[in-house]
Amino acid sequence: MKTLYIHGILATALIAASCSGGDAKSSNTPGNAQPVANAPGSPGGPGGPGGQGGRGGGRSITLAATDIAQARRGMIEDAVPVTGDLQPVERIGIRARIDGEVLNVFVREGDRVRPGQLLARFEQVEQQSSAASAEADVAAARTELATAEWNLDQTRELFREGAVPERDVKAGEQAVAGARARVAAAESRQRTSGRTLEDTRVVAPVAGTIETRNVGNGEHVSRGATLFNLVRTDVLELTGNVPARQANQIRPGQLVRFNADGRAFTGRVARVSPTINAASRAVAVYIQIPNADGSLKGGTFAAGRVVSRTVNDAVIIPSSAVRQDQNTGTSYVFRINGETVERTPIEVGLVDEATGIVQVAKGIEEGDRVVSGAVNIVAQSARVTIIGGADTRASPQQPAPAPVPRN
Repeated sequence: MKTLYIHGILATALIAASCSGGDAKSSNTPGNAQPVANAPGSPGGPGGPGGQGGRGGGRSITLAATDIAQARRGMIEDAVPVTGDLQPVERIGIRARIDGEVLNVFVREGDRVRPGQLLARFEQVEQQSSAASAEADVAAARTELATAEWNLDQTRELFREGAVPERDVKAGEQAVAGARARVAAAESRQRTSGRTLEDTRVVAPVAGTIETRNVGNGEHVSRGATLFNLVRTDVLELTGNVPARQANQIRPGQLVRFNADGRAFTGRVARVSPTINAASRAVAVYIQIPNADGSLKGGTFAAGRVVSRTVNDAVIIPSSAVRQDQNTGTSYVFRINGETVERTPIEVGLVDEATGIVQVAKGIEEGDRVVSGAVNIVAQSARVTIIGGADTRASPQQPAPAPVPRN
């Protein structure tokens, strides 16, 4: 029994020693913030740079140069993203105004036309005859009016001499009024026939490009049939949808930066819808882009940003460097101060999601270095070693610790 008791005591002591040694070796930290072993003279060890009596509270982390960004001054824009297809600012359907046979068509798809240019011509024999008849009617009515007016003048002179009764004067006045009405009717028929004759010539109403041609030489078309579709591509328009919460930032005349076909373009907000779409809870924004040279085609997809505000001299850092406290929601960065990395609260200004930069209104200054990589840092103030660039800061007493793979 005495022998078993002694063996039990020894076993208990060995287990305790084993557990104590294991705890001393399992002090790894999450992510890249991994402390170096507590060997004498090493970071985190007795007398070492991060150990007791050293800096960093016993923590040492290794970062790549690509994980570091420097705060700089530059321009940042407060912008609302919009996307959509660029469409011609105006699409016009040119229709036949008369029934008849099309004798000649002078344009094809893709032709650029000027205002008043002849596009097609109808058979016009009937219309020419009608116009000539109307012109003859006008001439006859005017002759009749002239005769009635002369007779009225003669009757009035005879009435003044007492040779004719007053009723003859009244009859002459009525004859003149009737002749004038017949002249007006004849002139109206002349204008109508003249317009009909003009309608045999199909002309371009505005400058543009023929998008489609729906008629050929010798075809018979009905009144109202679409002969051509004409588009104005000197200005293209994009209809974009903006969330209702951002719509109040958009005003007509604001600058819009676009990327389309691998090139950059600028446009302006032309109109903003006064209502919110009930289904999408978005507001329609109409943006126009000058395209006088025709380099952009209708239907091109474009991604743009409506610029509502610009700051030209802001302190900016990558948005990947900004972190948020899970408890308070406040923003902070990990700033490199000498050979240590420190958590620094900041005040965020404008955020440009398209370019991935953030304005820092308070907290850091131009030239400060911050951690922008996707690293996990636990220590509030830890010794930092940067490798892979000119900014490497390994301790001269020892080689830089090997980098720890990121989670």
